[in-house]
Amino acid sequence: MSAVAVALTTAIGALAGAAARPVVFARSVPAPAAARSSCPHCGGAVLDRRLPLLPLTGRCPACSEAIGPRPLVAEAVGALAFAAIAVGGASGWFAAAQYWVAACGVALALIDLAVQRLPDALTLPTCAGTLLLLSAAAAAGESGSLGRAAASAGALTAVFLLMAFTGAMGLGDVKLAPAIGALLGWSGWTVLLWGAAAGFVVGAVTEVTRMAVSRTRRTHVSFGPYMLIGALAVSVTAA
Repeated sequence: MSAVAVALTTAIGALAGAAARPVVFARSVPAPAAARSSCPHCGGAVLDRRLPLLPLTGRCPACSEAIGPRPLVAEAVGALAFAAIAVGGASGWFAAAQYWVAACGVALALIDLAVQRLPDALTLPTCAGTLLLLSAAAAAGESGSLGRAAASAGALTAVFLLMAFTGAMGLGDVKLAPAIGALLGWSGWTVLLWGAAAGFVVGAVTEVTRMAVSRTRRTHVSFGPYMLIGALAVSVTAA
């Protein structure tokens, strides 16, 4: 892909991050709450139903308190993810599936980091969209296997479900697993194994480094961002 195309794709990723900003604010609420539209500090309306955008400043327009993602964080994450996919060189419907997981992943990762949950309102569309785009890739005759993708989605979900029963993983991670498994399995079983393992490796290295720096240990780790980073990184390099 040319430098101009990569730059354009990066800009689109930044826009995807900007679009994710209000979703992150709305869904970063503890269970069992579903969503919010008002400032948690002053109660003032933040998201207008006609134009649901969140200020880039990351502050409430009424009270100026910090709300939602920090300024430009969502945009930067989206831009980096889209740029990496563009450089990876995938094309067609499979590339669209990668971009879809990345776009949904921006909101999912930031919500998980904020409140340690992956809401159904995002995990389910992520899985459905990924499977739909991979089905289109299969119909178009692109290199890969839809059957293997479906089997991988089921296998990874089953493994994560067993881990959830032991308390090692949350149900939100389990509900995101079909999208991760399908995206990786499309390219091969080895890609699935490496991609799934990469999430645990990235998570372990990050958490060990954080504990070494802060000398504190968290009782709950947001695994969603590590799942997404590991899966996309392996999927991009395998494309």
